[in-house]
Amino acid sequence: MATEAKRHKVDDGLELSPLQNFLQWCHRVGLVLSNKVCVSKEGTVAEYGMLAKGDIEEGEVLFTIPRSALLHQGTTKVSALLEKERSSLDGSSGWVPLLLALLYEYTSPQSHWKPYLSLWTNFKTLDHPMFWSKEERDRLLTGTGIPEAVDTDLANIQKEYTDVVLPFIKKHPDLWDPNTHTMELYTLLVAFVMAYSFQEPQAEDDDDEEDEEDDGKAPNPPMMVPMADMLNHVSNHNANLEFTPDSLKMVCVRPIHKGEEVFNTYGQMANWQLLHMYGFTESYHSNSNDTADIPITNLYKVVTQDIQSDLDRQLVEEKWEMLCQIMQEKATFVFGKQGCLTDTELHTALKVLCMSKEEFSEFKDDEGWEEDEEDDEKISHAFSNDGVPGLKASWRRLIHEAARLTVRSYSEEKEKKKEGEVVDSDQTLVEDQAALAGLSSRQQRALQVRWGQKSILYRLMVLTKS
Repeated sequence: MATEAKRHKVDDGLELSPLQNFLQWCHRVGLVLSNKVCVSKEGTVAEYGMLAKGDIEEGEVLFTIPRSALLHQGTTKVSALLEKERSSLDGSSGWVPLLLALLYEYTSPQSHWKPYLSLWTNFKTLDHPMFWSKEERDRLLTGTGIPEAVDTDLANIQKEYTDVVLPFIKKHPDLWDPNTHTMELYTLLVAFVMAYSFQEPQAEDDDDEEDEEDDGKAPNPPMMVPMADMLNHVSNHNANLEFTPDSLKMVCVRPIHKGEEVFNTYGQMANWQLLHMYGFTESYHSNSNDTADIPITNLYKVVTQDIQSDLDRQLVEEKWEMLCQIMQEKATFVFGKQGCLTDTELHTALKVLCMSKEEFSEFKDDEGWEEDEEDDEKISHAFSNDGVPGLKASWRRLIHEAARLTVRSYSEEKEKKKEGEVVDSDQTLVEDQAALAGLSSRQQRALQVRWGQKSILYRLMVLTKS
């Protein structure tokens, strides 16, 4: 959250900084901040953050936000109109009502949330990959999955603005102006919502949890939560946001010592997700939630390399067609630091691809296998780091070669030999502190994503080595 230029500090009490103005607003709207914490621009991992002024025990409430201070489609000044025309505001993001509220409130001098929104001058602190050039994304992030996700985002944003938002704001010229509320501003606000909004979990009915899942209830719409969005994220967080009928509370979940930063969690996020959605990364070795994906198509490529006859090819194509019916051609297998997170899907793919002609014929005749043939717990262990070395040799080889293909897909794949061994250039860079310090912030974040994913894949290759 770094700003391009700092505002002037208080001069003889005549001018308040944006942060001081925001804190005064918090007091006016009934936001209660513990005297054991403070919001600071110093000593935090980003432009803003929260620090402990004293030792804090588990369970202590750090701040309480009344629901009336939240900014969303139900609290904005234009809420009645958004509710009235809700049926015409159905966009691919599901965020159109909130984004229209933000377009209005951000540009309204009289907005109730002006002190809050003024913390982000022109949103120039946002540095999601969607704001990088396509050349830079492709050069730094190819293979990570981010360029494809950004391309989809940008196409959806343009379509949503053109087809849904622009007709709506033209219909209400007294509230919105296409010359002010442009697609550029809309894109910035999409990134703002991606990075700073919160979604309230669905209320759970203990007696009916399974039925509720089956009902396919739509998730609650996102909302902006002043103060809560100033806390930074780490996977090993020490605070968590709790929702009550009247307010939201940030609660300490483990002891925090004086001078330490208070960290919230945005969920179990791999570094590629953090960079894509929030514009930052954790250090690859400290992010316990980091993952790497192996596309199912890489398994297919490995299998086709072994084809020796037309009959072999026909059998492989039949297996592949069957797999595409069971899964999707764009499916991926997700590996975390402790093993495969999509173990059931990988188990199915390997089982089908490694079947003999007779086994596959029987499989088709039976229309699959019995669901309880192998229980989930056994499969989960088999594809954990502890279990992978014990897989069938044919399965290990498929995983090993698919992982190798995936590593080769990363941008500017550079390998060099060092004392007879092939060394990944990203590994060399990560281990060279001087070279690391010379990288731009974008290059550093991209490196954390790339090497975090590659290190998981390299570990998998070691575990599956014959």
